[in-house]
Amino acid sequence: MKPDTNQESSENSTTHFGFKTVSESEKAGKVAEVFHSVAARYDVMNDFMSAGLHRVWKVFTIGRANVRPGMKVLDIAGGTGDLALAFGKKVGDTGEVWHTDINSSMLSVGRDRLIDKGVVLPTAVCDAEYLPFPDNYFDCVTVAFGLRNMTHKDLALAEMFRVLKPGGKLLVLEFSRVYKPLEPAYDWYSFNILPWLGKKIASDEDSYRYLAESIRMHPDQETLADIMREVGFERVQYFNLTAGIAAVHEGIKLG
Repeated sequence: MKPDTNQESSENSTTHFGFKTVSESEKAGKVAEVFHSVAARYDVMNDFMSAGLHRVWKVFTIGRANVRPGMKVLDIAGGTGDLALAFGKKVGDTGEVWHTDINSSMLSVGRDRLIDKGVVLPTAVCDAEYLPFPDNYFDCVTVAFGLRNMTHKDLALAEMFRVLKPGGKLLVLEFSRVYKPLEPAYDWYSFNILPWLGKKIASDEDSYRYLAESIRMHPDQETLADIMREVGFERVQYFNLTAGIAAVHEGIKLG
């Protein structure tokens, strides 16, 4: 549901793209370029970047979702389809899982991967800030490693709240703030090894430098929990994973 917008205001307002300051109207295009570039090698790079831990983090997120047969699930920024595939198996023939992403290249990779596994799910290119779904429709909404790239995180979270049924659950899996004693080593790895891996494996050093920077610009665990509460979520809690390198935030729409 798209609210009234002011194009001139969007062009004049600024936001961050990694460590750079850009206009809000410019950020979406720059983020799109990054993910068009990395889509084909996204899973391979994630394995290298996280030593395969992103798969464990996703399994934990899927477990917290507690999706059952017949449920309706929306996977936002679903990319290569890991969560959508798992949820599709859990909801069965009576359920419904939407695999969505704002980036057509990422969505195409995910859709093809799902089809190769014999799974056909409704797939849609959509902006999380303006979800094309009715109010109170889904039992569960998930977003994994996508929220930090959204310009207006509060608007996106408010849209996720809107489309959830009363009693529905939101799960946000995202890179977060690592425990302080590990910060120096983590920073060195992020700003030296990640761009090098991007250059060697994906032939794209700049995109992976942006991904490292975007993690640092994302709200920390408590700040994100507060934003979720502000848009209406209750029983908000988070679970630090691997010393806070990633975290799962969970919120319930009670009314």
